[in-house]
This record gives sequence, C-alpha cells and structure tokens, in this order.
Amino acid sequence: MPLLQNTFVHHVHFWLKNKADKDKLIEGLNLLKPIPHIRDIHIGVPADTNRDVIDRSYDVSLLLLFNTPEAQAAYQIDPTHIIFAEQYAKPLCAKVVVSDSVNI
Repeated sequence: MPLLQNTFVHHVHFWLKNKADKDKLIEGLNLLKPIPHIRDIHIGVPADTNRDVIDRSYDVSLLLLFNTPEAQAAYQIDPTHIIFAEQYAKPLCAKVVVSDSVNI
C-alpha cells in the first residue's frame, strides 16, 4: 500500500452547541472546498463503529490534506477560512479540537 508522502494532515472535530445546527455547520464547511491550498478534503460525521477506543462524541469532522506546512499556514489566513471560522464554527460550536500531523 502506498504511503502518503509530503502530506500535512489537518483534522478537526466539531461539537455543536445545538445538534439542530449540523446542516448549517456542514454548509459552512463546504465553503472551504475551493480554497486552492487544500489538496484533499473530507467532511464527515461519526461512523457507526463502536469500540472502546473510538470517540464518537463529536458531531462533524473535517479532514484536510496539504502538500506542505506552508500551504496549511496559507489556508489558515485565507479569507474563506476566516469567514467559516467567524460565521460558522465560533457561533455554532461548543468545542473544536484540531490535530495536525506531518510525515515522519
């Protein structure tokens, strides 16, 4: 199986203040798709997997792949990302957890 090379992984989990806002958060996440720095994007919800080590408490997740740490840094200051953070994530979410990783 080929390994992902030259990949910066940005994985975000969102916990909503109000579960009824899930579609609105997903709408906001879809705004991120055209940002040119993003190599791949996955917007998801918890899978129906139930093992002790799996945290299914979040409502929505965002997985982004970038070619370089610099591309990820550029994404962070992209105006569309700022709009998402200010108009969707901050008002709708009670908690946001980010995990970033790079190749070893």
